[in-house]
Amino acid sequence: MHLIEKQNLKNYNTFGMEVVTKSFLQVDSAEEVPYIIENYLQRHPYYLLGGGSNTLFTKDFDGIIVHPAFSGIGLVGQRGGEAVVRVAAGEQWDNLVQYCIRREYYGLENLTGIPGLVGSAPVQNIGAYGVELKDTLLKVEGYRISTGEAFELTRDECQFGYRNSIFKQKLKNDCFITYVWFRLSCIRHFTMTYQGLSKVLEERELPLTLRNVSECVRTIRDTKLPNPAVVGNGGSFFKNPVVTAERYEALVSAFPDLVAYDAPDGKKKLSAGQLIEKAGWKGRRVGNAGTWENQALVLVNYGGATPDEVLHVADSIVDDVNRLFNIVLEMEINRI
Repeated sequence: MHLIEKQNLKNYNTFGMEVVTKSFLQVDSAEEVPYIIENYLQRHPYYLLGGGSNTLFTKDFDGIIVHPAFSGIGLVGQRGGEAVVRVAAGEQWDNLVQYCIRREYYGLENLTGIPGLVGSAPVQNIGAYGVELKDTLLKVEGYRISTGEAFELTRDECQFGYRNSIFKQKLKNDCFITYVWFRLSCIRHFTMTYQGLSKVLEERELPLTLRNVSECVRTIRDTKLPNPAVVGNGGSFFKNPVVTAERYEALVSAFPDLVAYDAPDGKKKLSAGQLIEKAGWKGRRVGNAGTWENQALVLVNYGGATPDEVLHVADSIVDDVNRLFNIVLEMEINRI
């Protein structure tokens, strides 16, 4: 482990916010976690920070930022058309996706290009282009911070929902995830429910392969989302709102081109990006913050933006969308 005092976090959050933490603790192995919990996390305010791609720091942090830096992907076994892999929390998510593609393990290819670390993925139940983490997750290993006890949670026990899990609810801020297990298919199959993905494949006249699907997903992401290394951002800032079928029918009567997808219990999931665009915020800039020109759902730091500037844009979007649609958008990112 490495402990640094007064660490600037600009390079540890993709928004590029200039904030400072009182202490920054880098965890270099899973074996260190029990000691770190007992001697640091149970005694001081803390925040577990992965790749910083889903976090907006709004001020300096008066505590310990804990960052898992241990990585590795291990094949547990392969039989019966399935492969099980165990992945360290500090592994880059896209490294895992590419590992699976090289070995022809099916299931994660639609999640190509998502920034962040594997240990953070179950917290958010990350998803894109018709696929969610829960579709392939087997179990999660880690330690309860309040007790220091080790735990293993199966997929069902993680209580996954849309961008949600037990780690954001009952066990919020009380779990140090060390390893995530995935059950992947060795049998050829794809999830092509996202029409734009099929369209790109057809336009490029590419055969349906893991590599081609992955590259087409990356192409779509690159056209919609800014590179955080160039323009600071946290990806999708708001969740897509879910409404009842009756509420959707009322909305579509006023807005006939409203995009919606089927959701559980007969509900409809709306496109937050479309709602924001219709509210006049696509590509709009206020000071050094605003929304991305190709995707209104992405709030960006155009350079030198303060947390207050980003929050002003976010609050203004929420107000305008609510005024137009009577829908209150919910932040997808973590506000610290």
